[in-house]
Amino acid sequence: MVIWITGLSGAGKTTLCEALSRRLKPHLPELTNLDGDVVRQVFGGELGYGEPDRVAQIKRIQSLAEMLDGQGLVVLVAALYAHPDLLAWNRATFADYVEVYLEAPLDLVRARDPKGLYAKAAAGRMPDVVGLDIPWHAPVNPDLTIDMTAGPSVDDAAQTIIDAVPVLAEAERISHILDRHARVSA
Repeated sequence: MVIWITGLSGAGKTTLCEALSRRLKPHLPELTNLDGDVVRQVFGGELGYGEPDRVAQIKRIQSLAEMLDGQGLVVLVAALYAHPDLLAWNRATFADYVEVYLEAPLDLVRARDPKGLYAKAAAGRMPDVVGLDIPWHAPVNPDLTIDMTAGPSVDDAAQTIIDAVPVLAEAERISHILDRHARVSA
């Protein structure tokens, strides 16, 4: 299974995947996380940020997700670039695929700017920023859209995904049962 989480830089993709991992990994050991920034670092950072390199980066992530999915893992992906052709490939390739769009307008992510990308772009020190220099292609038919403008907490956003994905909901149910059992036994 592949759960592909996308949205503009600063929408909360990495934070949300990390929260899901912390919450579910103890009861879903086959859960793994592929973060676009980490994959870029693992491969040595030789790719730039122009559109052709962003496509190559997503193809790397897709290949890794395909390999891990083929081993029976539940793969959380946090990936920025969401060209329709790449997302169509995901749907055609992964038998069990959930696409999650963290919908956050440019004004919101500019204000958050956790990596300082938008500030650098505004100062003319960073080209090739998706949503500014490179078109942002919001997913057309995501399985789940989470409106980040309403400011959902990370836990609320994680719960929305857990509730929508049966394998995650089952892991959460087991977690609650084990927690209750541990409290009763104590």
